[in-house]
Amino acid sequence: MTKRAPRPVLRFLRGSLRGARLASCVLWVGLGAATAFADDITSARYTKPTDRYAHGVLGDAIEWGTLEIDSADNDKAGLGQDAVLKTQTHIITLPLDHVFEDVAPRLVDVDNDGDMEVMVVESDVRQGAALALYDAGGKITETPHIGTRNRWLAPVGAADLDGDGLVEVAFIDRPHLAKSLRIWRYQDRALTLVAALDGLTNHRIGERDIAGGIRTCNGAPEMIVASANWSQLVAVTWQGEEFDWTVIGSDTSRPAFARAMDCAG
Repeated sequence: MTKRAPRPVLRFLRGSLRGARLASCVLWVGLGAATAFADDITSARYTKPTDRYAHGVLGDAIEWGTLEIDSADNDKAGLGQDAVLKTQTHIITLPLDHVFEDVAPRLVDVDNDGDMEVMVVESDVRQGAALALYDAGGKITETPHIGTRNRWLAPVGAADLDGDGLVEVAFIDRPHLAKSLRIWRYQDRALTLVAALDGLTNHRIGERDIAGGIRTCNGAPEMIVASANWSQLVAVTWQGEEFDWTVIGSDTSRPAFARAMDCAG
């Protein structure tokens, strides 16, 4: 049936080692033979758990105060086969009125240059969540914060959804309230809202992960999400002017989402 319309990171308990504006501090820590800035991002993680924003949408009141980004200089031209890979860790510490309200950072190539950027959910304690993009030098850009504390968004993913050569990022705006799929196009270090579709979600309050994502099974990216009441598992495509919404089935369990993401459903 098709309708047309115009935390992989473990979140620990309070007190354990659970793990708009620019970050207040960026610190570079060299590893190996690193002596200069390197911007080929290889991994990222949240650290410094904090309870300064007691929203608890992901099952507890602990969020994250710091983003650590590992990058490597893979250019060994002229250095010989025995050259030591240069790596660095970049530590980005948020101001006290912001937290990373998220399950894990995501590596995405939003500018199609072959190097990764980092996509996160960053919440202002007064203005709620925004989707932000970082590189090893700090924040690149972000969407506007939702506007009210204790309002959240759940990322779907990043891909060139309409085939125009530019990458879009997708998330569900307030998956427990508004249940609206929002698509933002990345261009010239900025994000622009280009489409929205109501009636979809990918998270229930208290769940420690976010369901679904973006798959490519038949040559075109599809966003795998649930209907607003969780009665249907759906695949959504966007061609630049309209959405296609295809019902995959009535099973919206996490195994069903996993099969869909593996193109088995």
